Amino acid sequence: MKFFIGNWKMFGILSSKKIIEKINKFKTKDRSNNYKIIITPPYTLIESFAKKFKNSNVAIGAQNCFFKEKFSSNTGAISPFMIKKSGASYVIVGHSDNRAEGDNDEKLKLKLNFCLKLNLRVIFCIGENKKEKQKKITFKVLGKQLRNVLSKKFDPNKIIVAYEPVWSIGTGLVPKNKDLSKTINFIKSSLRKLYNYKCPPVLYGGSVDEKNINQLKNLKEIDGFLIGGASKSSKKFIDIIKNYYR
Repeated sequence: MKFFIGNWKMFGILSSKKIIEKINKFKTKDRSNNYKIIITPPYTLIESFAKKFKNSNVAIGAQNCFFKEKFSSNTGAISPFMIKKSGASYVIVGHSDNRAEGDNDEKLKLKLNFCLKLNLRVIFCIGENKKEKQKKITFKVLGKQLRNVLSKKFDPNKIIVAYEPVWSIGTGLVPKNKDLSKTINFIKSSLRKLYNYKCPPVLYGGSVDEKNINQLKNLKEIDGFLIGGASKSSKKFIDIIKNYYR
């Protein structure tokens, strides 16, 4: 099973349903069991998209959540419970955008705990920045991110790990296959140690598009992709999937 997750970030309004309809028709027409499509639109679209895809193989997720389970006085916050009630079944946690805005390991661990408690599947993002890459401490950084947030008590069957090097996001730069293979295998080895040889799926994210997917598909250890900018276009998003299996 390969995952293709579209992270729309701060894009999309109700008229975006047209894009979703094209993706849904493609999925229905294709009738493939080899992959799973997950779309994570802004909070404002979760409920309407969840209803739209109720009888579909396309799942809807949220791009983030607050670190309290249900209700609180935090203005503008959205809890895992509220996301669940809106119809989402996945939540992205730990994206570099949110880490830069103040999400530390303590908050991220709380988010994972509450999401998993509510039976939401978590897409946990990890990745090194440009300076850390230049210092050649990528494995040290990734290992720390995994150890500090993931817990042995968490169900590995409800977790997806997405490796997104911060220096790659939105830059058009993608790691060389040789380097990416080593990194993915390091992450999987770390996860097997934590979960007694059970390993959650490990995805790659960072400037994935319909062209470089031809390079990335050669790495069979990658279990799917977290796709940003290209996922806003139904054609580009579908072409990524088509080109992967071509």
